[in-house]
Amino acid sequence: MRRFSQRSYLVTLSEINITPLLDLAFVLLIIFVITTPLLEQSINLKLPRGGQPDKFVNKRDIRTVEISNTGVYALDRQRMGIEQLTTRLVQEARANPNLVVYIRADQDSRYELFANLADVCQRNGIKISLRYEPPK
Repeated sequence: MRRFSQRSYLVTLSEINITPLLDLAFVLLIIFVITTPLLEQSINLKLPRGGQPDKFVNKRDIRTVEISNTGVYALDRQRMGIEQLTTRLVQEARANPNLVVYIRADQDSRYELFANLADVCQRNGIKISLRYEPPK
């Protein structure tokens, strides 16, 4: 294909200008890079170190409860109060007898917050597993 036709005065372009397409791709990339960290609604925790490696547990049987140092509870990254948390855990334990609650408590959180959650789990026969940072 020729760029210029010799028989007519019209210019024939056989290439696609991809500059606008590249600009759009870079803008979308920047948007995704900026917004991705904002989508994660987890609580920032500093876990204590120590413990043993985990035994195999089916991922469908695990629920993770996080306790921040400010007293905020989060069940699978959804923030809620202790009453809501209790209700949800009891419902899920009735539906799934193999339920295991992973408790991730900040090392600076009050013991009372952990004790309330552990008490709820113990009274309802829910197994708990304390989460921590692995030793160095």
